[in-house]
Amino acid sequence: MDLATVVCRTSTKDSKDPTIPQFRSRLDVFRAICWCASLLTVLLLALIFGEILVKAWPAIHKFGVGFIIGTQWSPNRDLYGVAPVLIGTAASSLLALLIAMPLGLSIALFLSEDFLPAPIRQTIRFVVELLAAIPSVVYGLWGIFVVVPLVQSYGTIAASKLGFLSIFQGPAYGNSLLTASLVLALMVLPTITAISRNSLVSVPHLLREGSYALGATRWETILGVIIPTAAPGIVASGILAFGRAMGETMAVAMLIGNSQRLSWSLLAPSNTLAALLANQFAEADGIQVNALMYAASLLVLLTLGVNIAGEAVLRYTQRSIAGNR
Repeated sequence: MDLATVVCRTSTKDSKDPTIPQFRSRLDVFRAICWCASLLTVLLLALIFGEILVKAWPAIHKFGVGFIIGTQWSPNRDLYGVAPVLIGTAASSLLALLIAMPLGLSIALFLSEDFLPAPIRQTIRFVVELLAAIPSVVYGLWGIFVVVPLVQSYGTIAASKLGFLSIFQGPAYGNSLLTASLVLALMVLPTITAISRNSLVSVPHLLREGSYALGATRWETILGVIIPTAAPGIVASGILAFGRAMGETMAVAMLIGNSQRLSWSLLAPSNTLAALLANQFAEADGIQVNALMYAASLLVLLTLGVNIAGEAVLRYTQRSIAGNR
């Protein structure tokens, strides 16, 4: 009996089985539910963004591109510009990512490799993931009582020694861009650690054993095989952390100083789009509401742009790894 005959008889037998049509029917229903859920998510996002644009349209029509490149925010004179706020949003998020990414990746390596016994690694993993459950306002209060005095003290020393650099120009304020970035780095640390650890653990043991068989040391295997193989997941953790840092509100509003002045010093107060909305929306009226909605639409577009750029980098990394195999 040849293979074609066996396949034909098996297909005929399955077609006569009364459970097969029921299974296919349930599968179609499940597929339809998944499609509806996906479309509903996209529709909900479109409705949210559409509502923001409708509320922001008077400000878009009145201020145009000048709103983006303007440096003054004065509701009393109907002057609205968010260039310093845009720079503060990008700078605080990027600085937080630069601080948290090496630390989070190091912790992920520590948790994924057998440097210490399993109970100790599990305890450290639990403590790191517990950081994600702490409310944002608690981080803000901790920053006020702990980080602000430290930044003010050591920032004064840095300004006296390195004041010739624009990023360390004084005077050093406690509520500053650096303070908010340090707390943001702690807040996004669990995200980077958890996703990076899962990516490192998912690396096949066959690659590790092959590297050891070729004579590589443990650290040569980690740096040359494990991390490059887990690179897509590590990149994804950075993208998610950067997006969360840009959208963080309460802790940043409590620590960044909420200043509309444009300054390149890390020791000076700054502001972000999320903090601007949180601080002024409750008391806003008239065109100021439309200007704040304009700022909200910019925050949505900025987050969307970061996600698109991150997705492009992620796909490029995956293609590079696949091409090197």
